[in-house]
Amino acid sequence: MSQSQHWIATAGQPLRGTLEIPGDKSVSHRSVMLAALADGVSTIDGFLEGEDTRATAAIFARLGVRIETPSPSRRIVHGVGVDGLKAADGPLDCGNAGTGMRLLAGLLAAQPFDSVLVGDESLSKRPMRRVTGPLAQMGAKIETQEDGTPPLRIHGGQRLAGIDYTLPVASAQVKSAILLAGLYAHGETSVAEPHPTRDYTERMLSAFGVDIEFSPGHARLRGGQRLRATDIAVPADFSSSAFFLVAASIVPGSELRLRAVGLNPRRTGLLHALRLMGADIVEENPAIHGGEPVADLVVRHAPLHGIEVPEALVPDMIDEFPALFAAAACAEGPTVVRGAAELRVKESDRLAAMATGLRTLGLRVDETPDGATIHPGELAAGTIESHGDHRIAMAFAVAAQRSTGEVRVEDVANVATSFPGFDSLARGCGFGLAS
Repeated sequence: MSQSQHWIATAGQPLRGTLEIPGDKSVSHRSVMLAALADGVSTIDGFLEGEDTRATAAIFARLGVRIETPSPSRRIVHGVGVDGLKAADGPLDCGNAGTGMRLLAGLLAAQPFDSVLVGDESLSKRPMRRVTGPLAQMGAKIETQEDGTPPLRIHGGQRLAGIDYTLPVASAQVKSAILLAGLYAHGETSVAEPHPTRDYTERMLSAFGVDIEFSPGHARLRGGQRLRATDIAVPADFSSSAFFLVAASIVPGSELRLRAVGLNPRRTGLLHALRLMGADIVEENPAIHGGEPVADLVVRHAPLHGIEVPEALVPDMIDEFPALFAAAACAEGPTVVRGAAELRVKESDRLAAMATGLRTLGLRVDETPDGATIHPGELAAGTIESHGDHRIAMAFAVAAQRSTGEVRVEDVANVATSFPGFDSLARGCGFGLAS
C-alpha cells in the first residue's frame, strides 16, 4: 500500500465483488520458520507479502537459509535442518511482528550461538516476560529491558530440558515459543492452556513430519525430532477478512465473496459473534489447504443488533476486536465485551484506542479494565489517532463507511505490516477511502 500517513474515509457505495485477501500472517510466519528448519526444499504459496512476514524471512536468510522468491507470494525455502542455522552478523530486526519475535525467542534459545532480537517502536514496548519466563524454566538465558520489553538478548549454548507448563494467560505465541524450544529440549515438553488458542504451530509441525500430540488447550512433543520438507498453501487471512465481513454487514446493499479464507476453529470467534448479531455470512466451497480448513465466505448486508459477547469466544477473536467494535457502532442496541484485558497489550491498547476513537465520532463507550460497552448511534466526522496500529486504522476505515462526514485516520503506514494493498482493495469494492 501507499506509505501515506493518513486516510480520508467517507461513506461509499454498496460493497460488491469477489476479493482475494492476502495470505494468513500467522501461517506465513510459521511456514517460513519450519521450512528453514526442515531437511529438504519446501515451496510456500500464498505467502503474505507484508512487512512483518518479510522481516521473518529476512531473519532466516541472515541465519544462513537460502530463500528464493520466484514470484510474489511464493517462497522456495532450502531448509538447513534443525541444527543448521548460523549466527547472524548483528541484531535481527523483527519489525512490528510480535509473532516473529516471540516464536524466534523459543527457536533461538536452543542454538549454539548468541542472538539479539529487536523491533520497531511499537514492538519495543510489548511485554516479553510471558515468553522469556517459561523459556528460562527450560534452561534458556534471555535478557530483556528492566521492564521486560525488547530487545531480547539470547545467550546460545544452553542445554534445554522439556517442561510441563500451564500458561497463566492463554497465548498462541507463548505456547508456540515453548513448543519450538521443545524441539531442541531433552525429554518431553507439554503446554496446557486455560482456554484453547490457535493451533497453527501444532498443525504445521505435524505437516512437517513432527510427532506431536495436540487437542484444544493442550500440546505435547518430544525433543530431538527432525522436520521433513513439505509444500504449504497459505489460506487467506481471517483477521484481514474480518474488516470486509463487517463492512459488507453494515453497508446497505452490499454483497462480497471472500475467496479461500482460513477457518481455523481457534481463529473464528468473530464469525460466531457476527452471526449472533444477525450477520448474513455463508460458507461455500470448503477445503483443506496446508492442514488448515478454508472456505469462501459470502457476506451480505444485514441489520445487526448488539449482544453480550460470550467470554468463551474472546480467545478465538482477540485480533478481531477492532473490527467487532466497528460492527457494534452500527448495530441496534449496546454491545458488551468482557474478559478481553489482553487487548490492552497488543500493538496498542486497543480497548482504549477504539473507545477513544468511537467517542471522537460521537458515540458513548463505557470502558472497563477488561472490556467495554459500545452504545451505537450516528457516526459523525472526526480525526482518529490509530497509534500506528494497523487494525485500529482499518477498523475506522470500515466504521467510516457509515459516517455522516469525513473521518481522517492518522498514522496508517503500519497497515502494510499485515495487509498490503488494503486501501486499493477496499476502494475497488466500493469503500470511500482516499490516501
